[in-house]
Amino acid sequence: MHTSDAIIEIRELTFGYDAGNPVLDSINLTVKRGQSGCIVGPNGGGKSTLLRLLLGLLTPDRGTIRIFGESPAAARQRIGYMPQYHQLDGAFPITALEVVLQGRIRKGFWGWYTAADRAAAMASLEEMGIASLAPRSFAALSGGQRQRVLIARALACEPQLLLLDEPTANIDPGAEEQFYATLNILRRRMTVLTVSHDLGFVNREIDLVICVNRQLTVHQAGAFNAETANAVYHHEVNLIQHDHSCFCSCKHPEECGEGRK
Repeated sequence: MHTSDAIIEIRELTFGYDAGNPVLDSINLTVKRGQSGCIVGPNGGGKSTLLRLLLGLLTPDRGTIRIFGESPAAARQRIGYMPQYHQLDGAFPITALEVVLQGRIRKGFWGWYTAADRAAAMASLEEMGIASLAPRSFAALSGGQRQRVLIARALACEPQLLLLDEPTANIDPGAEEQFYATLNILRRRMTVLTVSHDLGFVNREIDLVICVNRQLTVHQAGAFNAETANAVYHHEVNLIQHDHSCFCSCKHPEECGEGRK
């Protein structure tokens, strides 16, 4: 049964790429309206798989997943998604505005953009504070500028749920600060779910820490500490205070994939 204030409801979900070897095993998750969350866990623990399930790109082997009370496929037009920027070829000859316009592609799209599409794309660029970058080549932008363009693309579809994959990866501290300020604004009007390798992120601008390592556990952000992280990663993780946040100093970075890079 769908809970009226729930944006995401996952019940007893199991998924594996190979029979008998589940990546996610009988997980449950509820994210309510107004909440934001950060998905953390070791490499290979199922973070990216969970994101693909939320996007409707994968189908559970068992259990259910509902977004706004619908299947992920049915809810797709209400979801904005920002991939890691290295998944988009920076050398491809395309402008920042053209990248953002991709967020307006939807079911029934005939291959050309309307005036409303262009207005929505420009509004997203303006909201991100980068309207002046619209005519510039995406390849010529800095890492931080590319991240903001990709967030603008995710916003162009006017989503109610925003999924961000490693939004602070490969950007400098100044761009990271801008991102946190932007996220704080966005989460006031939509549900934001982030996959991050930066454990400092869990103490900033979010409500839930969603720990994924085949199983799934949820913690309030303020209750996530080194002991909790150790249980998730199955080895010692030190959360070190650094400026405005804390981050992971891991003794097994090849397994963890955490911390600042």
